[in-house]
Amino acid sequence: MKAAVFPGDREVAFLDFPDPTPGPGEVVLQIKASGMCGSDLKYYRAPKGGGTAALGIGSGIGGPVIAGHEPCGVVAAVGAGVDPRLAKVGDRMMCHHYKGCGVCEHCRVGWSQLCAEGGIVVYGATGHGAHAPYMKVPASTMVPLPDALSFETGAAISCGTGTAYGALRRLGTSGRDTIAIFGQGPVGLSATQLAAAMGARVIALDVSAERLGRAKAFGAAETVDPRSNDPIGAIKELTHGRGASLTLDTSGSPIARAQAVRSTRTWGTCCFVGEGDQVTLDVSPDMIRKQLAIIASWTFSTVIQAECAQFVADHKIKVDELFTHRWKLDQAREAYALFDRQTGGKGVFLM
Repeated sequence: MKAAVFPGDREVAFLDFPDPTPGPGEVVLQIKASGMCGSDLKYYRAPKGGGTAALGIGSGIGGPVIAGHEPCGVVAAVGAGVDPRLAKVGDRMMCHHYKGCGVCEHCRVGWSQLCAEGGIVVYGATGHGAHAPYMKVPASTMVPLPDALSFETGAAISCGTGTAYGALRRLGTSGRDTIAIFGQGPVGLSATQLAAAMGARVIALDVSAERLGRAKAFGAAETVDPRSNDPIGAIKELTHGRGASLTLDTSGSPIARAQAVRSTRTWGTCCFVGEGDQVTLDVSPDMIRKQLAIIASWTFSTVIQAECAQFVADHKIKVDELFTHRWKLDQAREAYALFDRQTGGKGVFLM
């Protein structure tokens, strides 16, 4: 089969790989939708030899790694010993895109990315991912896709939308809250959709007028452009001078993180989701003297992924509308060149 890898230096290569055959405890997923995620750009932009084309060397794969970590499809083959309650041929499934030891305290409750034994495999980075016709994974990574949801929605839930749901769940988001969401990329827009469905009043922040327009359409009560407004002052003005009860940073920007903390009201909670970079805070006024809680949220467990999918189905949330571009896999070079500009929305490959 032909599959996409990232050699580095903003290149996409199509290489031949054997069609996968499941071993004991494994399944082969026929990919129907494979989402594009902002974290893909780390490998796409890496110096030559630093992308997924090199990551498999020394990892047990021994060569280039297939990209893509938002997999959704149909079970095409099942290996020996797989309990049919986990997966059987024909099942519509998402994939939890991590593999751990399978037996530690974290793996046993679906948090393989926190595996206490280390040696975590991240599909699309250190293990073969979903930018391919087929993907072989442990049956334990399979998460059912409700019949009401499209494969595209399943791909979004398999990373960005699931990440947003996991953060909102940790925040305990409800109709009592006003939540300020910093960054309206795919994760931020997902958080806006989901928080609005949870009953919260959403203040969406971004420097892109296009993204703020989409946030409004996705349920934001108010929008703020930090470049043309004082965001902390704007949030306080919109909350009777108190600040938001919850804030969520999906941007990873040091400035946005600090603004998220400083616009949270006394006794409020701020959550960091955006990866990378740093933040500088004045501990006393920003945190201690506000009785502030700051939490961090890294993706989700298999259980929360399934819960997110059911929530989306039950509330008829139009996650498909996150996608502004739909591509065939052989268009991956064009797709990532456009995605690299970070000016538009989210893309997905449909098989």
